[in-house]
Amino acid sequence: MNFSSKFKTYKDAGVDVESEDEALKRVVEWCNKTFNFREVLGKPAIPIAHFAGVVKISEEMGLALKTDGVGTKVFVAQLMDKYDTVGIDCVAMNVNDVLCVGAEPVSFVDYVAVQKPDVRMLEEIAVGLVEGAKKARVTIVGGEIAQLPEMVTGKREGYGFDLVGMCVGVVPLKKMVLGENLVEGDIVLGLESSGIHSNGLTLARKVLFEKAKLKVDTYIDEFGRSLGEELLEPTKIYVPEILDMLKAGLNIKVMAHITGKGLLNLLRVGKNFGYILENLPKPPAIFDLIQKYGSIPDEEMYRVYNMGIGFCIVLPQEEVDKAISIAEKHKVKVYILGKTVKDSERKIILKPKKLVGVKNFFKKF
Repeated sequence: MNFSSKFKTYKDAGVDVESEDEALKRVVEWCNKTFNFREVLGKPAIPIAHFAGVVKISEEMGLALKTDGVGTKVFVAQLMDKYDTVGIDCVAMNVNDVLCVGAEPVSFVDYVAVQKPDVRMLEEIAVGLVEGAKKARVTIVGGEIAQLPEMVTGKREGYGFDLVGMCVGVVPLKKMVLGENLVEGDIVLGLESSGIHSNGLTLARKVLFEKAKLKVDTYIDEFGRSLGEELLEPTKIYVPEILDMLKAGLNIKVMAHITGKGLLNLLRVGKNFGYILENLPKPPAIFDLIQKYGSIPDEEMYRVYNMGIGFCIVLPQEEVDKAISIAEKHKVKVYILGKTVKDSERKIILKPKKLVGVKNFFKKF
């Protein structure tokens, strides 16, 4: 079977990250104009650009806020007619980002836009939301269901929906994790992902369903289950192990949720430092399948997907063993990926793949 070049990049699949970034810059410029609208209560404590925003609720405490959705993973749920896992993804995408500023996630609200209010579908979504909340130790205090038949369609008639959530967390302002105090030789630890999580599903679907002509019920030996079941594997929630690390007093200097843009997310935090990653895990089989059928180069795979690492922390060498021990108590595998280096250009080098990343792209070296 000849798989040519139709979907070799995320942009080929219809997701233009570059245009999105340019639009985002302009949106942020407008949002920055609001920073003086509040004094102490509600005044932003950090600039826009971190994984979550933080506003002051007192001179000592901050409220972290994040909103995110499940994206086109909902299409896989529709094709499978199975909706009880995407709620976990929705919670995960928000709580994991709130963690990154050093905050403890505490509560959550959801928004579901539907083509039609199918009772079974909505109840299954709720089941997943509650399971995600249980894993993240947060309450769900409300939400919204909007019927938008003219706006929302999908892959199964009558079952179109979009799922978005918002999480709030609390953090002492003096304990925010903002990438400060990095020194050369700090260690990058990577916590394993549970698979594709909730990013890059547009490219994955185009490659696997349209190009390779696979179906959601196609059994894949490497997975030991169907393709649809693998794609619906929920995003890993890292709240228990990360909070235990913070409560243990570990000097965590950077936390990064590895979502779209992959390990480039490490560059969202901190100044004047880059990373050399000398050890990378073997990616889960789902990524091998996407790369094979899509003929996708490494630089695009590592830009779009987590490639087996769902969350990273950066901390001093002497605290590595304690961090790994805490993660292992939660049955989470941890990889020592590499270290920080002084670098005003802020590059990330993936030595095993001969890739260098700056800002939003990886390229071969």
